[in-house]
Amino acid sequence: MPASERVPERGVLLNEQVEATELLALGELTVRGRIGDASNAVLQCSVEYSGKRAMCVYKPVAGERPLWDFPDGTLAQREVAAYLVSEATGWGLVPPTVLRDGPYGEGMVQLWIEPDPRAQLLALQEGEEAEPGWRAVGPAEIGGGRTALLVHADDIGLRRLAVLDAVINNADRKGGHLLPVEGGHLYAIDHGVTFNAEDKLRTLLWGWAGEPLPEEVSAVLEKLRGQLGAGLGERLGELITEAELEALRARVNALLSSGRHPEPSRNWPAVPWPPI
Repeated sequence: MPASERVPERGVLLNEQVEATELLALGELTVRGRIGDASNAVLQCSVEYSGKRAMCVYKPVAGERPLWDFPDGTLAQREVAAYLVSEATGWGLVPPTVLRDGPYGEGMVQLWIEPDPRAQLLALQEGEEAEPGWRAVGPAEIGGGRTALLVHADDIGLRRLAVLDAVINNADRKGGHLLPVEGGHLYAIDHGVTFNAEDKLRTLLWGWAGEPLPEEVSAVLEKLRGQLGAGLGERLGELITEAELEALRARVNALLSSGRHPEPSRNWPAVPWPPI
């Protein structure tokens, strides 16, 4: 079966979502260190509860850098909202994530995911067209006045993530946010700049732009539309604004109406910088 059609195995933790979120929400957080290359305060912690222990990421609201196009102090809530939407799709693309109090105040706490170092989802290739098994993003400067073709894998997990990003309006899908794990499952992290009411989709995952959505994806979106009119919509209403929730519903409706992956906007850079 081609890699683009193979359904990846779901990680063990995906069968234990309630247990994982309970651990994150109720466990004792102990800060182990700071991730220094992040734009906001990102702390690596251990969390322990009822004899269970795991590593996690804690992003306190107090450590968020103000952004001109997002309300201050809302990035943690958006991370949790992205997790809820991911779970509603059944794809399990975002690690278990909760909003809770911590050593430095309220913040987002997310299960730590250790990626498989052997997995390769991005590459640079010679030529103007992607090689078999890859999808073209666009030309990239590689130094010395030379360019190469930036490509991503033609992978079902990435394709689902491209749809999820379009739904949640992800303004910053970089390559470093992709965490493939053993067994073929893909996780994605860093969803603080999502759910804006204005169109801000910026991503590396443009390889399917303009192509018809797979039937499986359309079925998931149809189910998601119904959930947004019920309990999921109510839960998201506690995390994002009413205007943002209405824009979310509109994006799902637009995807179902067009039946196609979105295409890059001509009004702003469609690829984040830096891309990795």
